[in-house]
Amino acid sequence: MSDTVQTIASPPFAPAYVELMDSGTLAQRASVAWRHMENCDLCARYCHVNRLQSVAGAVCRTGARALVHSFGPHHGEENPLRGKRGSGTIFFSWCNLRCVFCQNWDISQRGLGREIEPEQLAGMMLSLQAQGCHNINLVSPSHVVAQIIRAVAIAAPQGLRLPLVYNTGGYDSPEALALLDGIVDIYMPDMKYGDSKLARRYSKVRDYVEVNRAAVREMYRQVGDLRLDRQGVAQRGLLVRHLVLPGDIAGTEQVLAFLAREISPHTYLNLMDQYYPCYRAADYPPLQRRVSAAEYRHAVALATRFGLYRLDPRQRRPDLWDSADN
Repeated sequence: MSDTVQTIASPPFAPAYVELMDSGTLAQRASVAWRHMENCDLCARYCHVNRLQSVAGAVCRTGARALVHSFGPHHGEENPLRGKRGSGTIFFSWCNLRCVFCQNWDISQRGLGREIEPEQLAGMMLSLQAQGCHNINLVSPSHVVAQIIRAVAIAAPQGLRLPLVYNTGGYDSPEALALLDGIVDIYMPDMKYGDSKLARRYSKVRDYVEVNRAAVREMYRQVGDLRLDRQGVAQRGLLVRHLVLPGDIAGTEQVLAFLAREISPHTYLNLMDQYYPCYRAADYPPLQRRVSAAEYRHAVALATRFGLYRLDPRQRRPDLWDSADN
């Protein structure tokens, strides 16, 4: 018998939706999701509008066709998403939140973009794959879950094989997440607040914390901790964003404690420092100023205290580290 040890290569990565496609379940899931728009419960607003007939009464102002503002490779995302070739972002117009400090308010609140059919959305996904992107990054997707699933059901038989990133504000319904189970590989929710009363004031939604935490629990149940390939590119798992806000409006301590204690200390976390006043922030003190060095350092110290060690190593604002506290 030979003493040679054979190394069995790991099978190449395949996104979760390929298995659903092969079983015939993906097309069925797309049909079921589309019917949800007849009495819409596809985000936690629960407008129950028939979006196939009218957008009147729908907070998202989106009917059967998704609106897309832009799409293309994005090199400014988290390290495991952008890799060397960029994250294939698709920016959807409108949003199910009404954040008074939104940095993309022209897209989320004015709805700048163009209506597209699911076939066109599928074409965008395939184009991003052809450009070499590492993933399909669906930005503000909560109100267009049905359109996304239908597009994936069209693109997958044509060769789409990139993981889907569900890049959400975190106000997602369990009904939508059930439809996405086995389709999304990487969930990237915001955890914006630790206090629902503040969420009501600054993002105009009820029960944000309760809805958000339930959503993050379900996302983690579906995909687990973030897993990377040998090049450090994300393949599957949970990645959480938390934007530090002035005056601790975001409730950073409550958010990080929840992640460490109720999700996983291995959670990949982007503790974001890039808040700046825009849109209607000047009308809501202390949102009229940037985050101070002391505030951001305190947020990092909290992450360390709670044992959250997988912090995205991004280039931070120099003034947060190189100048005196302001």
